[in-house]
Amino acid sequence: MLRKFFKKYLPSHESIRQNRFIGLFGTRLHHHNLWHLHRRSVAGGVAAGLFAGLIPGSNPVQFFFAALFAVAFKVNLPVAVVTTLYSNPLTIVPIYIAAYTIGALITGNGGSSMPQAELHLMDKPILEWIPAVIDWVVSLGKPLLAGLFLLGIVLSTGGYFLVRGAWRLYAIHEWRKRSRRRRVNP
Repeated sequence: MLRKFFKKYLPSHESIRQNRFIGLFGTRLHHHNLWHLHRRSVAGGVAAGLFAGLIPGSNPVQFFFAALFAVAFKVNLPVAVVTTLYSNPLTIVPIYIAAYTIGALITGNGGSSMPQAELHLMDKPILEWIPAVIDWVVSLGKPLLAGLFLLGIVLSTGGYFLVRGAWRLYAIHEWRKRSRRRRVNP
């Protein structure tokens, strides 16, 4: 099972408690759900990561908010942080266009098309991409922010229930497989 694969790479509860960097945060990072792989904590981590992945800014900003949401809601922290990686320089423009379209419909700007804010990333070094994307986001304004918030809610809710459902289907499949083995080998 995938859970067993990841479990050998995740830190143990004892190593987390003894880590000097985690010790700076006191007992906030000692809750078992932050590090344990079960369907509620993983589904919540996916939801937190999907929502935090839409926060404008670079990956470290999104990682910080994903970790903050994970600690606040006591869901799996590594899953939340890794899930934010779905928004990256290759996917951010289509995601923001979809968010702007949704936001324009919600705010009543449905008739207006997206403003022509030119975003030329290929002719710039990678270090200049972040400021260029931030300037582009600011030029889009309220429809984009409303769309990002609504898209974040929809993605995180959908991701949460998708993970819970997939986990449940996998558990049923394993139960049936075990039951068949017991009938064959009594």
